[in-house]
Amino acid sequence: MAETAEQARAVALRLARARRRRHWGEVAAGYALVSPAILYILVLVAYPFFLALYFSLSNVTVAGGYGGFVGLANYLSIIHNSVFIKALENSLSFTFFAEIGKAVLGIGLAFLLLQTLRGKKIIRGFLLIPFTMPLPLALLGWKWMYDPQFSVINRVFGDMLHIMHHPYPVWLGDPIFSWFAILIVNIWRGFPFAGVIVLAGLTSIPKDILDAAKVDGAGFFRTWHFIIVPLIAPILFIGLIYDVTFTLGDITVVNILTSGGPNNATEILPQLAYQNGIVGGNLASGAADALILFPLLLAGLILFLRMLFRRTTVEE
Repeated sequence: MAETAEQARAVALRLARARRRRHWGEVAAGYALVSPAILYILVLVAYPFFLALYFSLSNVTVAGGYGGFVGLANYLSIIHNSVFIKALENSLSFTFFAEIGKAVLGIGLAFLLLQTLRGKKIIRGFLLIPFTMPLPLALLGWKWMYDPQFSVINRVFGDMLHIMHHPYPVWLGDPIFSWFAILIVNIWRGFPFAGVIVLAGLTSIPKDILDAAKVDGAGFFRTWHFIIVPLIAPILFIGLIYDVTFTLGDITVVNILTSGGPNNATEILPQLAYQNGIVGGNLASGAADALILFPLLLAGLILFLRMLFRRTTVEE
């Protein structure tokens, strides 16, 4: 009996050691799998962010190098700059109106793709071109469309449909028209992503729920507000957070089409940070321009995630 008990303990000990080895092997494998993502975040996200934060609190220029710690002096300086105020207004207004336009067109696109259409896969592929096409290539096309001499927009709406009359607008040379030109490109580029997000949410809703709403006499807007939105809110929240951050930080559209002109009419914070920090060589001012909205974005992100967490907790 004693020998049997001793053998049982030895077997149990060997099994425990094997489990521990397997556990640590799984842990090591897990860290190995996520290490590329962690390395990417540390090298390409965390390091540039903290470096920019360090620059924004210091006096750093390309010509003069490091000139000492200045605290919040760079931020206090830029908030009294009229060009910065204009860039801040444009960044917020572009984002606000672009999100409205993307939402309206994205919802319409999602419901269109839900219908039974001939060649729906081909239509879906064409509608996703704005989001998948290389942006610099697409902007060359837009620049041609906005050209004052060869503009296809002026040609169609003026010479063919007679909606516009001479003199035709100089789309990228007029302060008002250039603002709307940038907004249109932002909406064109982003609404397919909004449509895909909404479509993913709609396809996850059981068809029985929507059929029951129709039987009860609920129209489109009631069904959307009281049934669809509560069910797909997590998907909408995540998509909105991504798109707002993406739109606020996008420099390519403005940089290629107008470079912030004319007369700073389309200046935005990323373009201003590029002009001050890279072109002008004032790294401290450029970093402050780039980071000024970070507290606002962080607060908005926390608010959205708390709302999403509360909604998920209530549903559970």
